[in-house]
Amino acid sequence: MANARILVVDDEPGMLEVCVDTLNDLPDTDVLSEQDSSKAAKLLLSEPWDILITDIKMPGTDGIELLRLARRQDAETLVLMLTAYPSVETAVASMKLGAADYITKPFLPDDLQHKVERLLIEKKLQEENRLLRRQVKQDHRMGEMIGKCPPMQKVFETIRRIANADIDVLILGETGTGKELVARNIHQNSNRKNNNFVPIDCGAIPQDLMESEFFGHEKGAFTGAAQKNMGLLEFADKGTFFLDEIGHLPLKLQAKLLRVLQERKIRRVGGNREREIDVRIIAATSLDLEKEIREERFRMDLYHRINVAQVDLPPLRKRVEDIPLLVSHFLELQSWQLKRDSIEMDPEALEVLKYYHWPGNVRELQNVLKKTLVMTQNNPIGVEDLPDDIITAAGDYSESESAGFFELRDQHIADFEKQYFAELLEAHKGDVTKAAEQAKIPRGTMYRLLKKNNFDPADFRP
Repeated sequence: MANARILVVDDEPGMLEVCVDTLNDLPDTDVLSEQDSSKAAKLLLSEPWDILITDIKMPGTDGIELLRLARRQDAETLVLMLTAYPSVETAVASMKLGAADYITKPFLPDDLQHKVERLLIEKKLQEENRLLRRQVKQDHRMGEMIGKCPPMQKVFETIRRIANADIDVLILGETGTGKELVARNIHQNSNRKNNNFVPIDCGAIPQDLMESEFFGHEKGAFTGAAQKNMGLLEFADKGTFFLDEIGHLPLKLQAKLLRVLQERKIRRVGGNREREIDVRIIAATSLDLEKEIREERFRMDLYHRINVAQVDLPPLRKRVEDIPLLVSHFLELQSWQLKRDSIEMDPEALEVLKYYHWPGNVRELQNVLKKTLVMTQNNPIGVEDLPDDIITAAGDYSESESAGFFELRDQHIADFEKQYFAELLEAHKGDVTKAAEQAKIPRGTMYRLLKKNNFDPADFRP
């Protein structure tokens, strides 16, 4: 920790000498004296000081003005006033302006030393309290992730536990919940943090290019392969490879990835040499992988191989208490990006956001706030500034317990499906093929929908 810096100002050279000699005996302190109060004023403006010790009565800039200057420059600078006995009232008045203490002349060196020691202790407590406040304030954050609700606190704790364990991880959560942020936090808190974090969206790469993107290729491996290329897995060596939406990975590539996970070796497309890699795999998906396994679209062995540790991200509608924190964070960030003054949101508008269903989760909230800031100059933001579709979907955001738009919509869809398929099966006397033809959907899809709605075609046959 840096030494405490003390500036002593007095127009009497003898008094300066006494003060400096006394304070030089204190450990971990740097003491500077200045006889010219105007020069002292410049020092206060140009350098940081922990304690200012100044005489009140001085020619030019007096001690009261130095006190004001020091407190204006840094409100945490502690000021000790030196005053002759007849000026005690002035010293008391200076304390009302923010001085920490005063001492009357003449004084014993021990008295000065004890007072400064007490101020140094007070200064240390100030810094410790400030640090504690920062830590308390940050309890709901991990990197760019924010959340104070129990599910998010559980996510933070899981990240802390697994970050350095160097095991493969599966992150589950709806679209927009922040799965890549979790992956980046795991990487940044691991001993791989100084190496590459390589994200790849399994749903965004064309299938015919996916194997080459993952493993790389040798020159001439396929048409257009004019030179050899390193794959993303090789690029992630010693670091972290993040597979976003792994549920969309083709079965052929799932088998190759499983081999990489088991052996930690890769072979470039068109190559005949295996290369060892040291990579941590973090995968994420918004799909129900167990359902994908049942429907033979995802390998069970791969699922168990990547699911060594699991992080479950809650949707925003299940962490409503975090919405004010997220709103405050995004408004601050986006105000800065848009070069606007700090923007706030009034309580009524915040209630609307809390009653909205947020199908797009945190990403949707971020986009809604950005759109709102672009479209309005009001501060604070009111209900009338929010997008119409958000207000409509939020419904009655008073203390009503009635279902909102999305709940009612889902119920109407469910009711429609039941009625539609019942009438369809009745009309075709349980013949699923004819019913599927009329509904213009594949027969396999028809069977799944009938099963979902608990219909047995046999019940409709004569």
